[in-house]
Amino acid sequence: MEEKNIVRFKKEEFAVRESIKKFLGKGKVSRVKIIYTPVGEKIVISTHKPGLVIGRKGEKIEEITKILKSRFKLENPSIEIDEIKKPEFDAQINADEIALELERFGPLKFKVIAYRTLKRIMSSGALGAEIRLNGKLPGSRAKPWRFAQGYLKKTGDSAKVVDRAQARAETKPGTVGVKVAILSPEAKLQDKIIIDEEMLDRIKKNIEIKEENKSPKKKGSRKKKKTK
Repeated sequence: MEEKNIVRFKKEEFAVRESIKKFLGKGKVSRVKIIYTPVGEKIVISTHKPGLVIGRKGEKIEEITKILKSRFKLENPSIEIDEIKKPEFDAQINADEIALELERFGPLKFKVIAYRTLKRIMSSGALGAEIRLNGKLPGSRAKPWRFAQGYLKKTGDSAKVVDRAQARAETKPGTVGVKVAILSPEAKLQDKIIIDEEMLDRIKKNIEIKEENKSPKKKGSRKKKKTK
């Protein structure tokens, strides 16, 4: 019974997130976080366009609150806006923007859209980025395309700091899947080594200590007697 309740609870959370994203529109919301407090549910909406999400005099916030109360039976939901100051490093925002451009300009310009997005991400200072497109892009058959630049960790604990997201574009030839992965310059890598002057001084000192600790070799050596 507990497993069924957990599954049902997670499905309700997913439905809340998807309904908020659908109401606000594609490309405006990065993520929706639900925090449960003793007073009620707190909905945190991460976006780089807070003005469009809030609306005039908070009209959209009031409409979202009504939807949460009527459709999902939340008693006292409070909505907070978390502004994303650097949208270039947010994978979900970039994935949604690629999907919107594919729907607007068509799948024939997918290379221009992908390279332009990749250039914008890398010029902002990202350590690495990867864009994957899969669908009927240049022809009638579906084919995967990959656009990547920089350093991107894919395995180990360091791969957890890579921001990953996916979106879907509905074009005339068919559906195109979009996957974006970004490694922000602010991400903390466990295996990252910075070689600066302090590091070089430490290496020199360690070499000098090792050379001092080495014992000098004995110069003389016994001559072997010749056997007749």
